[in-house]
Amino acid sequence: MLTSHEKARDDTAALMAGLGRRARAAARPLAVATTEAKNSALNAMADAIVASQRAILDANAIDLANGTEAGLSPAMMDRLKLDPSRIRAMADGIRAIAGLKDPVGDVIAEWDRPNGLHIERVRTPLGVVGVIYESRPNVTADAGALCLKAGNPVILRGGSDSLNSSAAIHACMVEGLKAAGLPQDALQLVPTPDRAAVGEMLKGLGGNLDVIVPRGGRSLVERVQNEARVPVFAHLEGICHLYIDRSANLDMARKIAVNAKMRRTGICGAAETLLVDRAVAQTHLVPVLEALKAAGCEIRADAEAREAFPDAKPATDADWTTEYLDAVISVKLVDGVAGAIDHIETFSSHHTETIVADDAAAVGRFFNEIDSAILLHNASTQFADGGEFGMGAEIGIATGKMHARGPVGVEQLTSFKYRVRGNGQVRP
Repeated sequence: MLTSHEKARDDTAALMAGLGRRARAAARPLAVATTEAKNSALNAMADAIVASQRAILDANAIDLANGTEAGLSPAMMDRLKLDPSRIRAMADGIRAIAGLKDPVGDVIAEWDRPNGLHIERVRTPLGVVGVIYESRPNVTADAGALCLKAGNPVILRGGSDSLNSSAAIHACMVEGLKAAGLPQDALQLVPTPDRAAVGEMLKGLGGNLDVIVPRGGRSLVERVQNEARVPVFAHLEGICHLYIDRSANLDMARKIAVNAKMRRTGICGAAETLLVDRAVAQTHLVPVLEALKAAGCEIRADAEAREAFPDAKPATDADWTTEYLDAVISVKLVDGVAGAIDHIETFSSHHTETIVADDAAAVGRFFNEIDSAILLHNASTQFADGGEFGMGAEIGIATGKMHARGPVGVEQLTSFKYRVRGNGQVRP
């Protein structure tokens, strides 16, 4: 006789297997859906989200109350929280995705061979995508919309802390699919908070899952990367750096530093380490740190920086490898752009780095020698976002080097095939 635990595990396995089969069945009709049908579904989804604002906020209020009771950190609560402006942003993001060029069928390259064969490399849907995420209910809308535009069915597994919010948003997404006559199983939400559901996704749902995208903290991403039997698009951490060069404009550096750290501290593109050229320690360091402190940021600095700014706490070795996701920043003085590059290449998670500088040579070296997915010049690290890149939204930031890197948008959610046209050629 099965124990209650074994029965629950079997029930979850059966539930997830069903989701996988239905997603696979939806893959073919979605892959050949017209651009007009997909865009019609997306716009209907956006309309439904706006019309259902009250229901979404009520569901989110339940999640927020549960999060407070569970003792979630302020950063996690910020990720979880929805308000009218964030709901409008979700709807606007979906409409922006509808306005993007449809990648499916796009001819990436074409050429002719001496034997007369004409060869085309053409974008195709990637397949069934699984997205595992924590806290942020807006991922339900972003990931669902992006996968739909790229012709991919998606299975969404939100965190237990956002289950009610995600369900309310998912209901709006399904309304859009219905309105456009597309298969409702193209966008499914895992209805159980049982962690065993994640394990089933990592196994690949009986061959029905083609790729997994984790969005969450280190423990989630590590588990996915260690256990997944299917390809993974992911970044482990967002240890992002901001370097202020000796040629930087002080007002610009101060404005960028505050925005990069404090605009939203809980996102993966928030700056975690500030590096300042030792040559401008007397002119730039203190004004920038004073601005960060005034904005409510805790400063943890090396011994040399603390001499100039005694209010800072001592930085430890662990600070250089910590993704705070909070109003905390580590600070270090370095020997110019070479010192910044050495520090970043030693401690970075290869997510996003910014240089503030007017010296073109310093910028060129920074861009050429740092191997991170996103590099910025004179701009905040918080622009590390698919929406800000003109992708409408993103399903995540990938820091690996295979297939997708940086914001994973509609193009990154496609694969390709070759179409070869002949007129009777045979191979000698």
